Amino acid sequence: MLGRGFDSPRLHLFIGHIAVGFAAKRAAPKTSLGVLIAAPLFLDLVWPIFLELGWERVRIAPGNTVFTPLDFEWYPWSHSLVMALVWSAVCAFLYWGRTRYRAGAVVLGAAVFSHWVLDWITHGPDLPIWPGSGSRVGLGLWNHPAATVVIETLFLAAGVALYLRTTQARDRIGRWGLVAFVLVTYAIYLASSFGPPPPNAAALAATAFGIWLFPVWAWWVDRHRTATVSSPSTSYATTP
Repeated sequence: MLGRGFDSPRLHLFIGHIAVGFAAKRAAPKTSLGVLIAAPLFLDLVWPIFLELGWERVRIAPGNTVFTPLDFEWYPWSHSLVMALVWSAVCAFLYWGRTRYRAGAVVLGAAVFSHWVLDWITHGPDLPIWPGSGSRVGLGLWNHPAATVVIETLFLAAGVALYLRTTQARDRIGRWGLVAFVLVTYAIYLASSFGPPPPNAAALAATAFGIWLFPVWAWWVDRHRTATVSSPSTSYATTP
C-alpha cells in the first residue's frame, strides 16, 4: 500500500502490511517480529531492487488514483498474482529449512501472500496476474482516501493489539522501543500519504530501500520482549 511521498526523506510506508506482521506473531510466537514484518513487506522489499535493475517500471503520475500519484507501469516479477504465490512458497520453504518450525513457515508464507491481497484491495487495476499477462486487477480503495486511512489505521491498531496480547516487555527497550516503532511508523505513513509526490521514479526507487530498516528495527524490539502462550508463565524462545 503506497502513499504519496514526502520531502527529506521521501520514504513510502504501508501500515496495512506491517499490521499483518504484528498480528502474525499470535499464530507463530516463536518467530521473530522482524521476520514476520519482513514477510508481508517482502514484495515491496524486492520491488526497488527490480526497479534499479530495470526489470520493472513505475511512473510519477499525480491523479493516477486519488490517494497516490504512482502509476505502476510494469511490476510482474514482484507483484503479479503468480509470482506472489511463488515468493510465498520460496520464503516458507527457506524458513522451514532453516528452523524446522512448521507453524512459522506456514504463517510466513501466508504473510508474504497477504501483500498481494491487500494490494488487490487498495490498488487500481494495475496488478498483473502473471508475468506477461495482459489482465490487471485491483479494487481501487485508494480512490477513497478517508476510507483508506481509517481502514489502515484500524488494521494497524488490531495488529498491535494482538502482538501485545502475545508478548510482554522484558525491559525498557521492549516497552518503549515498541511504542517508538508504532508512532514513527504511523507518522511516516501519514506524511507519505498526504505530502507532495516524489520528484521522479529514480528518487522513489532509491528511498524505497529505506523500508528494509523496519524489519531490522522490529527484530531488535522483539528481542527485548517475551512471547507468551495462554498464560504469562508459558513462554517461547524466539526463532530467527
